[in-house]
Amino acid sequence: MQDVGPVEHSSLLLEGQSVLHVGVVQDVLDVAPCGVLAQQVRGDVLLGGRLGEEERERVSYEAGEPQHHADCIVGPVQVSRVVHGVDDAGNEERVVIWIERKPGALWAVGRAVNGHLRNDKAPRHDDYIFEGYELDDALEQANAALEDDLTVSESDGRPEHLRPFTRDELLKPLEAWFFGREQ
Repeated sequence: MQDVGPVEHSSLLLEGQSVLHVGVVQDVLDVAPCGVLAQQVRGDVLLGGRLGEEERERVSYEAGEPQHHADCIVGPVQVSRVVHGVDDAGNEERVVIWIERKPGALWAVGRAVNGHLRNDKAPRHDDYIFEGYELDDALEQANAALEDDLTVSESDGRPEHLRPFTRDELLKPLEAWFFGREQ
């Protein structure tokens, strides 16, 4: 019953000093029961089935090739802007900047110069200037590339006014596709 009584010399505690007459070594020789808590949890009706190794997140070992498959929202999302300009030789030039949603929930920003003149219309690997999982990062990269190309076009005497890429124009088609609604 001595553990339940008032603390001896409690005024010493207020001054930051130790309390007198309290045995410090009273439990030093006692061995702590190692598995008591584990046994109690294992026997608990609600918590019992939750023991064991935690499931780890899968990590992609190949950069740029996420281990996502049919469980991802890919959706047919692609928006683009076309900047008209002049190349170094004075010929017409068309720069297409786009944002697309790739497999693995990956946002990609591409930039192709005169892609319409290529035999293969598919984007090349080196056309991509950004790939990542954050839409805001993709928007930042796409708008920076767009601004740079508009600046060059303007200095070539071909000023154009194109609106920047926005979050809504990318998310609305993705949501419409995902929820099965028409745009």
